[in-house]
Amino acid sequence: MFKKILIANRGEIACRVIKTARSMGIATVAVYSEADANARHVRLADEAVLIGPPAARESYLVADRILEVAKQTGAEAIHPGYGFLSENEDFAEACQKAGVVFIGPPASAIRAMGLKSASKALMEKAQVPLTPGYHGENQDPGFLATQASTIGYPVLIKASAGGGGKGMRRVDRAEDFEAALVSCKREAINAFGDDDVLVEKYILKPRHIEIQVFGDMRGNCVYLFERDCSVQRRHQKVLEEAPAPGMTAERRAAMGLAAVEAAKAVGYVGAGTVEFISTQDGQFYFMEMNTRLQVEHPVTEMITGLDLVEWQLRVASGEPLPLTQEQLEINGHAMEARIYAEDPDRGFLPSTGRLVHLSPPPETDHVRVDTGVEQGDEITPHYDPMIAKLIVWGSDRRQALARMRQALAQYRVVGVSNNVDFLARLVAVPSFANAQLDTGLIEREQALLFPVAGEVPADVWMLAALAELLREQRLADKKAMQSADPHSPWRALDGWRLNGRAGRRLVFRFGDVVQEVGIEAVPGGHRLQVGSLQIVARGSLGVDSELQAQLGDRRVRAVVVASGERRQVFFEGRAWPLSLVDTLHVGGAGEEVEGGLRAPMPGKVIALAVEPGAQVEKGAALLVLEAMKMEHTISAPRKGIVKAFRFQPGDQVTDGAELLDFEGVE
Repeated sequence: MFKKILIANRGEIACRVIKTARSMGIATVAVYSEADANARHVRLADEAVLIGPPAARESYLVADRILEVAKQTGAEAIHPGYGFLSENEDFAEACQKAGVVFIGPPASAIRAMGLKSASKALMEKAQVPLTPGYHGENQDPGFLATQASTIGYPVLIKASAGGGGKGMRRVDRAEDFEAALVSCKREAINAFGDDDVLVEKYILKPRHIEIQVFGDMRGNCVYLFERDCSVQRRHQKVLEEAPAPGMTAERRAAMGLAAVEAAKAVGYVGAGTVEFISTQDGQFYFMEMNTRLQVEHPVTEMITGLDLVEWQLRVASGEPLPLTQEQLEINGHAMEARIYAEDPDRGFLPSTGRLVHLSPPPETDHVRVDTGVEQGDEITPHYDPMIAKLIVWGSDRRQALARMRQALAQYRVVGVSNNVDFLARLVAVPSFANAQLDTGLIEREQALLFPVAGEVPADVWMLAALAELLREQRLADKKAMQSADPHSPWRALDGWRLNGRAGRRLVFRFGDVVQEVGIEAVPGGHRLQVGSLQIVARGSLGVDSELQAQLGDRRVRAVVVASGERRQVFFEGRAWPLSLVDTLHVGGAGEEVEGGLRAPMPGKVIALAVEPGAQVEKGAALLVLEAMKMEHTISAPRKGIVKAFRFQPGDQVTDGAELLDFEGVE
């Protein structure tokens, strides 16, 4: 077994590998960019070495520098995690030439499966079922358009070297094919350095089911059952579970055997995933093979009781697979939710900023949190905006679902926009609860997943006000204790007056709604008024912003986090982002500048969709921005004229920067 390994990755997967390596007595070396100098994986590793600037292409993707660090530190092997260099056959070969073990498949297997078109030809030879489509080398746009018409719309354009939803477009009409192809190829070349694509029949209401395979150097290969990854948005997985709901033993065996045959066809070694598209009636077609550990591997670990990273390390060191196919069993049901710094209400745009407050649910035998960040860390624009993976286990799907709902209700994030509330709604929609799964679930359930904002409950306004009053009291008590006369009556905040008690008000905002909370001090607490409702409130505020409150005759618990003017109220499983309004402030700071369209996040301008002076309709594409490895199209908010662009392709822009001058017309 290895004595020391280097982890050529960052974030939660680097932390995940470190955890297993430490349990096996293996020392770890982390590499990091300047942006990750204080990152959690750097803090956890036994050693850490700076490898370059924030941009991945100048740090985490510089193979020579990583190999140099491995030699300097005496690392015997390199674990690539996922993303970055994990599926780079040149890096795998470079490791072999340098005498460093690559903890992954041989370069030949990566090469065989790295290009979707070539891998499909290989799978066809191995008699693995394929989705109807064109997987050849001819990349002429006219030829591809003809192939799409022959296949029949809707079709899916996919980057041949792609993954993670990048370089992928669904096209429903022939007239949209050319624009979708251009966008797909552009995103593919930026993400993978290869703009070749394939065109496939788009299966209506498909399920995305993948099989975990594992091979060793002695020719043994097994499958560790399946995962259902159907719940996606923009071709990126959101929720995964294992085993797949409704899977029969016969179909599981058939898919498992097909996956093993696919792995054996390329002499596979280590952890890999064979992904299939499945119809609702159970037919399945090979889609691609990911020659690495998957983001969603924890659900497989939860139902098998195995550590897949440990298996990777053992196989890479020359040991045989720890178990045979007959010894592998499924126990219970597991689900994984990806917690992202993104804004679901703004098209899932990534969010950046400091994690002012980060409180995941407590980990137990049934709840697991894999993360690469801690409270106070930054989510930067340089890398994927994942905060954590939340994994739960239950004896069956119903129990796992109940535990997921409970865990999401306990997850609290302040400082960046996040998808926790969205995920809580997602696991509650009847179609998901009843396992009616397909890749269009999120799009189909828009009304339930993106409800019109309702009224803020009176309890939320009152809890925000009570927390504010308790913070004021705590600050006053602290100042009093530091003063020469800590018992001075002038420092009391009890509202006493000679002719009666004083009244005051606090004003909060939720979106466009402004609410005044009337306050009057009473013995042992405060009388709070919201509209016509009056309640005597009292309580205590803990060190982690936990509020124990008594509202009239009811005792409730909440968390109220203060950050600047923001007051984030977590109550009854939901987060309410309120703002404390400064009633003495006069002015319109923060208002939108008339005539400009702003960047929704930091990024790089990669294309201008129209010419300056063009008149466009509402919704027309104006500019394409690349951020966090994905393309985002800036569209016309209404009919109007593009007066001028303020940036050109290749320019970097900051969050909120005015991108262009736009004038509305009737």
